[in-house]
Amino acid sequence: MRESDLEFFFDPVCPFAWITSRWVTEVQALRQYDVSWKFISLRMVNDDRGYGDMDTRYKKLHDIGLQGLRIASAARTASGNDAVAAVYSAIGTAAHTQGRRAEAEANSLQFYATVLAEAGLPREWAESGEDTFHDEVIRFETFQALERTGKDVGTPILTFKPRTEKAASLFGPVVSRIPRGDEAVRLWDAVVVLAESGVAEIKRSLREPLHFD
Repeated sequence: MRESDLEFFFDPVCPFAWITSRWVTEVQALRQYDVSWKFISLRMVNDDRGYGDMDTRYKKLHDIGLQGLRIASAARTASGNDAVAAVYSAIGTAAHTQGRRAEAEANSLQFYATVLAEAGLPREWAESGEDTFHDEVIRFETFQALERTGKDVGTPILTFKPRTEKAASLFGPVVSRIPRGDEAVRLWDAVVVLAESGVAEIKRSLREPLHFD
């Protein structure tokens, strides 16, 4: 079986991961790359770091994200990597592009069942949202990702050319809008060069408002 060209570690509640993932799928279509969709749980990451007293809403969102990863894990068990991509696409489109995150916060399992059905995916996968059976693989992949970048990062984490001598991992890129066409490919090539060069950090804190279209 051909190795993937990229491993993409995501938490479905992270809007930055969602925008980056749509850039990746844009390049995937243009370059015919294989992407392996992997899990990184912000709940598990922040359990290790510790939540502050004012982080109640973030903790709830991260719980919802963990439920989504359990559903994606159930999809992988049933139908493989393409099913993970489909579940992530369904959740991300609803929560971020369509702005329906309030539905998830109100009743997360109902939200997941609804968006799976809307996407033509098995609604019963949503029942795995509270199944801790999936936590072992989610925890393994979460800390596999952090071992590649260091722990002081968020989501997404990308590994280019995994399981080769050129394997290189980075947190990000964090972008405010989805690059398309030639712009997407140029950014991809630049990020690969940075990843393979050993650059540890390039950053600015000023950001545009997020655009999900």
